[in-house]
Order: sequence, then C-alpha cells, then structure tokens
Amino acid sequence: MSDKQHTLRAPITLEGVGLHSGVAVKLTLNPAPVGHGYKFQRVDLPDQPIIDADADLVVSTARGTTLGKGEVVVNTTEHVLSALYALQVDNCLLQLTGPEVPIMNGSALPFVEAIEAVGLEEQDAPRNWFVLKEPLWFETQERGTEMLGVPTPGGEFRVTVMVDYNSPVLGTQHASMYRADEFKSEIAPCRTFVFLRELEQLAKAGLIKGGDLDNAIVLEDREGTTQEDLKALAEALGRPYQEVEIRRNGVLNTTDLKFFNEPARHKLLDIVGDLALVGRPIKGHILAARPGHFGNTSFAKRIKEKIREEEKNPVAHLDLSKEPLFDIQQIEKMLPHRYPFLLVDKVMHMDKNSIIGVKNVTMNEPHFTGHFPGNPVMPGVLQVEAMAQVGGIFALSQVPDPENYTTYFLKTDGIRYRRKVIPGDTLVFHLELLTPIRRGLVHMQGRGYVGGQLAVEAEMMAQIVKDKVPAKTTETATA
Repeated sequence: MSDKQHTLRAPITLEGVGLHSGVAVKLTLNPAPVGHGYKFQRVDLPDQPIIDADADLVVSTARGTTLGKGEVVVNTTEHVLSALYALQVDNCLLQLTGPEVPIMNGSALPFVEAIEAVGLEEQDAPRNWFVLKEPLWFETQERGTEMLGVPTPGGEFRVTVMVDYNSPVLGTQHASMYRADEFKSEIAPCRTFVFLRELEQLAKAGLIKGGDLDNAIVLEDREGTTQEDLKALAEALGRPYQEVEIRRNGVLNTTDLKFFNEPARHKLLDIVGDLALVGRPIKGHILAARPGHFGNTSFAKRIKEKIREEEKNPVAHLDLSKEPLFDIQQIEKMLPHRYPFLLVDKVMHMDKNSIIGVKNVTMNEPHFTGHFPGNPVMPGVLQVEAMAQVGGIFALSQVPDPENYTTYFLKTDGIRYRRKVIPGDTLVFHLELLTPIRRGLVHMQGRGYVGGQLAVEAEMMAQIVKDKVPAKTTETATA
C-alpha cells in the first residue's frame, strides 16, 4: 500500500446507460487536488451541483447506493467507487451527465481498465489512513446482516464475505480479498445479479430499465419454477422461449459465470465501493455476513463515528501497559536532555505521520517546590516542552544518525491549556504532521491528554540541524 495520496494522470470518459433509469449517461473521472476525496458533479443540471461521496449523504439503498443533497441525487455509485478505492485513487471529481452512474457490463472492470489506461499521479501529501485498532461491530437483525471490522497484523485492507441465500439451489457462498491488488483479477470482473422472482417486481417498479442479460446474472433461488414461468420470463426478456432455461447451479443460461462464487464476489465488490464513502482508506479486515447496501453504508457510518471519536481523543484506546516503542534508555540516545529537563518517559507509537509519547508526572520533580507550595501544578510551559520533546523524537527519527543532530523549535501557535496537570497524572501526547517534512522543517499539531481529557494543545514548528561536532554536550534549544 502506498503512503502517498494519488489522483489520475488525465481525465477519463466512459459512456453507457443507468441500470435502473435506462438513461444514457456520460461519466468523466477527473484528476483532483490533495484532500479532495471523491465528489460527484451533475453537469447536466443548473449550477452543476456537487455531492460528496459521503456515507452521511446516502438517501437510498434500494438495489444500489444513492447519494443525495437536496433535490439532487446520484444513483448506483458503488461500482465506480470500488474501482477508485481499490486502485488507491484518493482524489477524483466524477462528472455525470445524468442521474445514474452507467452500469457498463455490471461489474467494476471497465472502470478499473480505464483507470489503469491513464495511470496514477503521486501527490505530495500522506494518505489519511484510518487504522482499526479494536473490533468494531454492526448488525441489523431485521435484515440478518452482521459486519465486523478487526485489526490486521500487517495493516492490510481485507474483506471476507459470507452470503447465505437460504436456498436449496444456491446454498451458501464465501469470498475473500486479502490484498487490494487482488481486486482487478478476482473481484472487479464480477457482475451484479438478480433473482428470477425479482425480475417482474423490478420491472413493475420501473427499475432495471437499462438492464439486460449481458450486464447481470439471473439466479433462481427456489425450486419449482415451471415451463410456463420460463416462457413468461422469455417474453419479458425478449428472448425466444427455447433459449431460456435454468442450469443445475441455479443460474439462467443467458450468461456464464466467471467464478463459481461470482455472486458472493460481487457482494464483496459492493462492500468496497460502499466503504469508500467513509472518506478515508482503511487498514483492517472487514468480515460481512449477508451484506447489502443498507448494511454496508450503515457500517460506513459507524466507522465515521469511530473516526470522530478518535479525532476528539486519538489516545483513548492506548494500552500503556504494553511494551513501548522506545523506552527511557532509547530516548536518551536520541535526545540530549537530562535531569531535570528530560520530560518524556516512553514512546508508545510512531508512524510516518504521527507519534504518541508519555510523560509520568511525579511529586519528585523540582518545579513543584515552588509551583506551587501546597498546590502542586505542572507549569504550562513545561507541558509544552514535554510535548515538544516528543516532537523532537519524531523529527530525529527521520535521520539515520540522530545523535549528530539538534532540534531547534522555531515557533508555537494556538497554545491552549484545558485542565491542570498535577502529580500522579499521566500525560499522553499525540502529535501529527501538518505538512510534509521539507529541508528539515517539521510542522506538527500536538495535543496532550490526561485520563482521556484534553489538557494541552499547540501547533509547533521545528528544524533539525546537523551539529558541527558529532558528540553533543548541550541541550536542545526548545521552548
């Protein structure tokens, strides 16, 4: 998985008809800037309104996922979004000349092939991953849908699907995708499907106007279909009666399956497209039983809720009893600070964009002698200094010989103190890059928490500079 955002190298235009509307439509996938995400634009309407590809804007999940904003809607968004998401396109403007994404051949493969034909362009910004750190559960009892997200050891995006048709003809099917690069060959070619008993109902409801037997699989999920039923079906489909029959595997003979479990694989495709509505790439394993668009998009909303919870407190689920990434001995090899000015006890986590460090506050620290007698409170400036030292560890981790560098803090902005910090508290600092590191300049947003409550926050900028003398004997110039 790439750690940089990507967009398309050039625009792509595809033409087709909407599965349910039957309306001819042109879809253009356009390059978009960093942080844009996926957005649909109805260029056929006045003012050319834009709808974000956002789970909170889902207005219908009847036979597909529909996004809406006011009177403006975009239908059947899942197939094209699955292709963008699986191919790691982070930013794209999708322009439509009609109300529905073209169904093409009923799969995501035409979109995948079109994207690969123009290629991707790397952008100068990190991908905004959402990492599942603990199990996340969702179910709908009335629909029988169960969805579970769990962490993956290597941080992959995985999906496993179980579809139980409760039918003696079709039985139960499973499908899995353990790496995103499996999507093109194993998932993208799998077409949408419909049950034989649903065809007449869908037609009467004014749906599947753009459907034909080349872009959908027709399944018989029950026994007892008569020759008269097949004759009526053939007439409805405009096919000679002699050409329509049901195979032993419950599939209408108008098309051949690409995989024995193609329906389950298409369900997996739909999940990928619907989870794109989270707005962030996911690291985790999604397990789904009897999924559908309602369950998929509801689970996407649940993930968004989790993201909002973590944004309020990104260290809420941190296990401080776990072995640290850096202990105090390792920290001393990176920072020149020593007693009484070394204010980081351990580092619990660090990736390419963020770091989490811990400061245990004790009564033995000398500043409590005078700040204040009988009412010990950790000075705010030392809280910021401790946070700055965590940022210093992050900055120095970017060079191969950190012992030969010094961190100079250039400025701090937006300092806020939310609660007092006293002996016995544990300050947990979370710092995140605001801009990519350039020329040794490190720009970070930092927050410190005590017992899950925000205690201090600040925006900081520092520069790491190589020392003239390798062996350092002076302290880092910080706040």
